[in-house]
Amino acid sequence: MGKIKIAIAGVGNCASALLQGIEYYKHTGNDPIGLMSYDFGGYKPGDIEVVAAFDVDERKVGKKLRDAIFAAPNCTTVFYKDLPDYPVVVQMGHVLDGVSEHMVDYNSDKSFRVSNAKPVDVAKVLKESGAEILINYLPVGSEKAVRFYAEECLKAGVGFINAIPVFIASDPEWEKKFREKNIPIIGDDIKSQLGATILHRTLTKLFENRGIKLERTYQLNFGGNTDFLNMLNHSRLASKKKSKTQSVQAELKNELEKENIHIGPSDFVPWLNDNKIAYIRMEGRGFGNVPLYVEAKLSVEDSPNSAGSIIDAIRAMKLALDRKIGGALTSISSFTMKSPPVQVTDTEAKKMVQEFIDGRRER
Repeated sequence: MGKIKIAIAGVGNCASALLQGIEYYKHTGNDPIGLMSYDFGGYKPGDIEVVAAFDVDERKVGKKLRDAIFAAPNCTTVFYKDLPDYPVVVQMGHVLDGVSEHMVDYNSDKSFRVSNAKPVDVAKVLKESGAEILINYLPVGSEKAVRFYAEECLKAGVGFINAIPVFIASDPEWEKKFREKNIPIIGDDIKSQLGATILHRTLTKLFENRGIKLERTYQLNFGGNTDFLNMLNHSRLASKKKSKTQSVQAELKNELEKENIHIGPSDFVPWLNDNKIAYIRMEGRGFGNVPLYVEAKLSVEDSPNSAGSIIDAIRAMKLALDRKIGGALTSISSFTMKSPPVQVTDTEAKKMVQEFIDGRRER
C-alpha cells in the first residue's frame, strides 16, 4: 500500500524507540507480540519511513538520524541496533519555550544543550521532504513551540500527531483550523500502550462496574529520562496534570472532588534512566459500605511503551489521508491519547478504531 512518510519534532527517547520498533517489526515477520495492531488497514509497521527530523540539541543537530537517536541525553533501552543509514540529517528546530531554564543546572548526559545553529524553515522542509505526517515529541510544557509546529503543518498541508499535553486537537479553535484545510490531526498527549494512565483508568472502570464507590486516589510517577527532568520545573506541568487527571476522571459517572484525586509526575531519579515507576492507590467502599483499598505498582520502559501507541496513530492518520479526511480523528485519538476531543471508555474507543479501519466510521 506504499510508504507512510513521517517527520519528527524532537529526536529524543520516544523517537528512538519508535524507529527501533519500525525496524524490529519489519524484520521479525508477522510476529504481533508487543503490537496492538500488526496490520492496520493494510499498513504494517515497516511501511513507516522517516523523511525529516528536527531537534535543538547540539549533539543531534547536523547529525545523521541513525546517530542522533542514540546520542545523549537519550537513554532508552536499545532493543534493535541494526538500523539503516537513513538519508536524513537532523535539522535545527525552533526553541521558543521548548527548553526549560533549569536544564543548565544538570549534567549534560541528562539534560539538553541548545545548538547555536540557525533554525530552518520548518514548513519548507516538510514540503520538500515529502512528509505526510509530523509527530510532535517536544518536552512537556512547550506551549508556544507546539503551536508553532502545528502552524507549520497547516502551512505545509501535513497531518499533525500531538504526543504531548498541549491542547491542540482537543481545542475547538485549533481543530477547526485543521478541518477547514482538510488536514487530519490526532491528539492530545500520548496514552502509552500499558502505562500508568491506562492501568489507572482500567482499575477505575473496574470499581464502577463492580459497584465500588471510589472515594480517593493518587498516582505517583518517577523516572530518570529528560522528560522527568524537564518536569521538575512545576510551572510546565499545568497541562500535564490536567491531561492525566481528566483521563482517569472520564471513567467515572461522577467525578471526584479535586482534593480527592492526585495524579501527576512526582520526581526525577537519574539512575532509573528511561524506566518509569508508577504507584497507584485507590480507596473506596464496597458491599455494606465496608472500606477497601487497592495499591498497584507499574515498572515499565517509558519510551517503547509510548511507541506502541504512536505506531497505530501514524497508520490511522495515513488511512485518513488516503480517504481525504481532515480535522480531528476522534476514534484513534480516544484510543491512543489522554486528552482526545471526545472522551470515551477504552473498550468503546477500541471498537471505534476498528469501525474506522473498516470504513464504517468516518473519523
